[in-house]
Amino acid sequence: QLQLVESGGGLVQPGGSLRLSCAASGFTLDYYAIGWFRQAPGKEREGVSCISSSGGRTNYADSVKGRFTISRDNAKNTVYLQMNSLKPEDTAVYYCAAIRTPIQTMCVMTSTIYGSWGQGTQVTVSS
Repeated sequence: QLQLVESGGGLVQPGGSLRLSCAASGFTLDYYAIGWFRQAPGKEREGVSCISSSGGRTNYADSVKGRFTISRDNAKNTVYLQMNSLKPEDTAVYYCAAIRTPIQTMCVMTSTIYGSWGQGTQVTVSS
């Protein structure tokens, strides 16, 4: 059974860092593009970042460019989101999602195309 599990969330002070992990089980991530999304209370889910199956293409929301870095380790079947210089407005539940694609360069931050989702991990940025 295809499953994604996020971890690494928590409470951090403004300016701090967290690294989120998205671990896959029941399938290999090699042929999947991965997206990270977040949803704050009372707001719609928004795309944060994505990475192609090859790892060669990445994309970021303007609000996180220069602060967040997405990466993948296919040998560990895991995708990471390194978050630095965190701000209170980054507070949200963060989700990873996967889509199987033959296009190795595909990297899209549109939530509706993703078929598999994790349960989410809470990130709270507060002093």
